[in-house]
Amino acid sequence: MRWLMTFLLGVLVGAGGLFVWLRQMPHDAPAPAVAVNTGALPAPPPPSTGIDGKLPPAPQVMPDLTELDLPLRPAGSDTPVAASGTAPVPSVPPGKLLVPVDGMPLNKITDTYDQPRGNERHHEALDIMAPKGTKVVAVADGKIVKLFTSKPGGLTVYQFDPTEKYAYYYAHLDRYADGLQEGAQVKRGDLIGYVGTTGNADPNAPHLHFAVFELTPEKQWWKGTPVNPYPLLQP
Repeated sequence: MRWLMTFLLGVLVGAGGLFVWLRQMPHDAPAPAVAVNTGALPAPPPPSTGIDGKLPPAPQVMPDLTELDLPLRPAGSDTPVAASGTAPVPSVPPGKLLVPVDGMPLNKITDTYDQPRGNERHHEALDIMAPKGTKVVAVADGKIVKLFTSKPGGLTVYQFDPTEKYAYYYAHLDRYADGLQEGAQVKRGDLIGYVGTTGNADPNAPHLHFAVFELTPEKQWWKGTPVNPYPLLQP
């Protein structure tokens, strides 16, 4: 009987130790739940930051060069350069001017002063069509201040009026009158040259390019405010 009691007591003690040992055993973490694919795209990862913890700047987008408002290049010209700034309305020379092409009636001349030349300027001169070699005469009394050869105007003459307030410009000449020189005093109707096609004139359309402009106070022969010559010509 005593041996049976001893056996049962041993069983109870062993069972208690086993229970304590199971409580002290480490347990594995539970397995993660498996995501169910519902057809939705996964959320994008958060943007990475730099070393300082700030987000990198957004990339710059360069503009299309075709959309830039590029400045236009100035058109070529065979007339004197206009004075800079906003020019006042010019006055006109006193009296009437002689038609500068010998024997040309006024009713055969077209007023081409306001004709456009490109997108940026107007003609600001008269083109008087005449056969090559036709005489070109001074439109008024004055002084020859410059004999000049330019790419657009060809052989040109700049004449000041007696007050040196106005300049008369003759261009595309075939040649100058014999003996013409700078500083010479000329009278109205004096021969100064001959109609031609020099410069950028059409070889098949000889003509005189004639302009009038009011000089600046500096009296620079190449600069001034344009004046329409057509109303100034004597009929």
